[in-house]
This record gives sequence, C-alpha cells and structure tokens, in this order.
Amino acid sequence: MSERNPIPLILTAIGSVIGTVAVLSYYGYVHIAKPEDALLLADYTMLKTIPGEDYRVSLKPAPQVAQCIDGVIVLFDTEQKGLTGVLVDNRKRAIRCTGQQVPAESAPATRP
Repeated sequence: MSERNPIPLILTAIGSVIGTVAVLSYYGYVHIAKPEDALLLADYTMLKTIPGEDYRVSLKPAPQVAQCIDGVIVLFDTEQKGLTGVLVDNRKRAIRCTGQQVPAESAPATRP
C-alpha cells in the first residue's frame, strides 16, 4: 500500500471553506454583525405601574420609537438610520402588542 500525502487534502478543504464564505458574503448571505447594529434587551427595563403610586421617568426621550406592526412591537432607531428590530424577551419570543395595528406594507422602513 502506498501512503497518501494529507497536505493537499487539508489545503483543498481550507481553500474550499474560505472560497465558500467569500462567495456567500459577496452575494449578501453572510452578514457580520457589528456592536452598533444591535440594541441589547438588557438595555430596557419594564417599570411596573401600581395604581395610586407615582413613578419617575426622564424628560429626555429615548432614541428609539416603538410601533405595533402585525401584533408585535417593532423598534425604530432615530439616530442610526435603518436600524430596526423586533422587541423580544430573554427566550427570543416576540413581545406582542394590542391596539391599533399598522399593516407591514405601510410601516416606515426607517425613521428620521
């Protein structure tokens, strides 16, 4: 039996993986998220309101605007154009909303 040299096989496998990732990222199938592309759920806190008790909030509004679209809360960032997202809990379940719902096709793609 003759022994095969494994180096060409290893180099071929590494080259194939690099080439596949390069092609997928070129066509937009691979997106590397940057920290500024996301808002952490931990940045939000729910203030429980109890009838008869006061609560305090800042007079300066947050840079995000929430809207009820198709029964879920969608956040639009007013500082970073194009940054939108669905509000979820720690198990990645969408936070539902009730009331006036805006059809998805009439919702703004970005907020000023």
